[in-house]
Amino acid sequence: MKVTEHIKQAKGNTLFSFEIIPPQKGRNIQELYDNIDPLMEFKPPFIDVTTSREEYVYIDKGDGLLDRKITRMRPGTVGICAAIKHKYNVDTVPHVLCGGFTKEETEYLLVDCHYLGIQNVMALRGDAMSHQKYFEPSKGGHQFAKDLVRQIQNLNTGKYLHDVMEAEHKSDFCIGVAGYPEKHMEAPSLQTDLRRLKEKVDAGADYVVTQMFFDNEKYFKFVEIAKQAGIHVPIIPGIKPIAVKRHLQLLPQVFKIDIPEELIKEVEKCKDNAQVREVGIEWAVKQSEALKKAGVPVLHYYSMGKSDNIKAIASQLF
Repeated sequence: MKVTEHIKQAKGNTLFSFEIIPPQKGRNIQELYDNIDPLMEFKPPFIDVTTSREEYVYIDKGDGLLDRKITRMRPGTVGICAAIKHKYNVDTVPHVLCGGFTKEETEYLLVDCHYLGIQNVMALRGDAMSHQKYFEPSKGGHQFAKDLVRQIQNLNTGKYLHDVMEAEHKSDFCIGVAGYPEKHMEAPSLQTDLRRLKEKVDAGADYVVTQMFFDNEKYFKFVEIAKQAGIHVPIIPGIKPIAVKRHLQLLPQVFKIDIPEELIKEVEKCKDNAQVREVGIEWAVKQSEALKKAGVPVLHYYSMGKSDNIKAIASQLF
């Protein structure tokens, strides 16, 4: 079932969902199941599965020489989605990136999703590689997420890259995209960023999931001005509980977001990360309660591979 259909069937009730990170190659998928199992009691209608683009590794050839190779540390997103769908009977949302993929590779991935009965995808530009200052598309790939959305919509109409096929069973993907209540780090202004989001929606995006935020007012303001800009698809808030002290420096640096002074002071008072975790849970619960009271369609949690704090939050809300 599509994410938008789950929202309609909820009839105004707030749903619970979360995002998981695939295991690195060589790791056992049971580790992933062990983090999903505790959260299934809250009946998530869908689970997001992230992916990451290729990266360089350096292999020692001896004599002080290094050989640079490209690899993917977390392959198999579509297969993991299929495994989760089969094991838990829950819809999955694979993340599809511009970065690291050609248009042909993207088409193959989408066809595989269609074959497996996966009806939802999250269309993202992706990050720059570690050696790049700015994002550069792969040769033959998309520069912008709106173009990726357009390719997915074309497939929904039976329009493939190199031909139009008469197909009895066309894909019918529900397409999610990212939104940034505090603007994307590369956008010169929030208004510019909203125009880019409107372009993605106009290209065919069905819903938006926001970047993490720690001040609900920024989410509410974002939804308000998005509607003023003509964006009327569901906007799902993304929540990330702070878990360790270094998040105070790491999260603003990586995601270019503000952390409220009140939360900073509470974290700084903590003697260890166990106390930080409890502060993060308490703050996320308060955020979630207010968002749920406001009638958000879904509360979407970034688990980052750990489920214990997400369970502690969900147990007080669902």
